[in-house]
Order: sequence, then structure tokens, then C-alpha cells
Amino acid sequence: MPVKILMVCLGNICRSPLAEGILASKLPKHKFTVDSAGTGTWHIGHPPDERSVAVAKKNKISISHQKGRHFSSTDFDAYDYIYVMDNANYSDVITLAKTDLHKEKVQLILNELFPKENVDVPDPYFGLPNGFEIVYNMLDEVCDVIARKLLAKHQ
Repeated sequence: MPVKILMVCLGNICRSPLAEGILASKLPKHKFTVDSAGTGTWHIGHPPDERSVAVAKKNKISISHQKGRHFSSTDFDAYDYIYVMDNANYSDVITLAKTDLHKEKVQLILNELFPKENVDVPDPYFGLPNGFEIVYNMLDEVCDVIARKLLAKHQ
């Protein structure tokens, strides 16, 4: 049974689809499944933001097939690791946790690079023109770290 990883952001159209695509590209598909979800409900069933699709494509990753979905309390049992993009997402997800085991699965993604600093991945939706490129590079770097850890732990 593959190890299941969930990436979570607010709308599931910018950061978490990128994180899903990037991490999935770094892991063997027969051993790992990567998915994404949002804490908000605005974009359920929608494809990722065209700017996320474009920056992923520029880096030879296709995320255009993804569809937005809402994070659910059932995700705690369905996934082994849950990475959230910012502190607000963390709070929203932890609020739904029913057990300590559920809470232990959730972590801020950039804590993999900056332990215990609780740094947010900025939401590029309303940001600078190069915001999606910046976010892609941040997520690519942290997904390298996550992939190495997962591969070492789940050989």
C-alpha cells in the first residue's frame, strides 16, 4: 500500500496543487501517492490557477489534470502525512483533528527547511507578478527535503 501525502492550502488552486505536482515528480508512484486539498470551498472541482499550471509546465510538471477539493476530517485517516502551506491553514486543519495521532500528521511544510520557525508559503493569488515563480522555487526546495526523508523512511 503506498504512502499517502496530502498538501493543503486555502483554495487548492495555487500552492497545494504546485506542491502536489512537485513532490509527486520526486517520488516513485508505486510507493507514494500525493494529493492536495483546500481549507476553503470556493474552488471545489476547479482546475488549478492558470499561473500555477504555467509555472509547473515551465518546469516540466503537469498539474492541469488536478481538480480542487475541500479538506475533510476523513483525510486524517486517509493520509499518512499532511503538509499545510501556512499558519492559517494549520489552524483550520488542526481544528478538525479528533485525536493526537491526527494532529501529529499535520505540519507546516516550510518547517522541513526551517524547523520550528513556522514560516508561511506566501499565497501568490493576489501577489507580485513573479509570485508564482517564487512559490514554485520555495516548494521545489522543500519538496527535495521531504522526498529525501520519505524515501529514507519508506524504503
